Amino acid sequence: MEKKLTPEQIAELKEKIKNMSPEELKEFQKKQCIFCQIVEGRVSAKKVYEDEVSIAILDINPANPGHILLMPREHYTILPQVPESEINHLAAVAKKLSNAVLRALDAKGTNIIVANGVAAGQKAQHMMIHIIPRKEKDSVAFSIPQKEHSMEELDSVQKRLAQKFGTVAEERQVPKPKEVEAEIKEEKPGKVDLDEISSLFSGRKK
Repeated sequence: MEKKLTPEQIAELKEKIKNMSPEELKEFQKKQCIFCQIVEGRVSAKKVYEDEVSIAILDINPANPGHILLMPREHYTILPQVPESEINHLAAVAKKLSNAVLRALDAKGTNIIVANGVAAGQKAQHMMIHIIPRKEKDSVAFSIPQKEHSMEELDSVQKRLAQKFGTVAEERQVPKPKEVEAEIKEEKPGKVDLDEISSLFSGRKK
């Protein structure tokens, strides 16, 4: 049975963590991380893939059978901490695993998800990618709501993001259709010979 910490021990631990260097904090988190223990082989798991950078295991509480957790071997808590080279590698492996799930389990699709931060639903302290096999009417409720926002709100968000990315936030201007000016030449009527017009219908020549 796991021994619970007293309030004094919790306060002492918090103070200790607060004074840790980034390297010490990462090492402390790594020791507490169950997924790092899986990577090291100290905790058993149902592995489906591994290489020098990543490891993929089956989720023990899957959304659907074949729900895979793909993670880097190195400990990173959230996505921004992962080096770009490893992100590229994980993306390529996620693609490979998604294709394998589609073929092996006769899935009709997959959800590939990263829960990045507690507010986004992240429960594990180790960054990972979920690959979830999907079939029609599988009762997995995963949907992105579509909410209406004013153009002022969207403009504000666009400008804030563009400033952060170092780009110019310019609203795309849809070009107006060019007005085609038709040149109408007015010809002044000449002198009309009524006898000549009459001869056309009667067959008579003037």
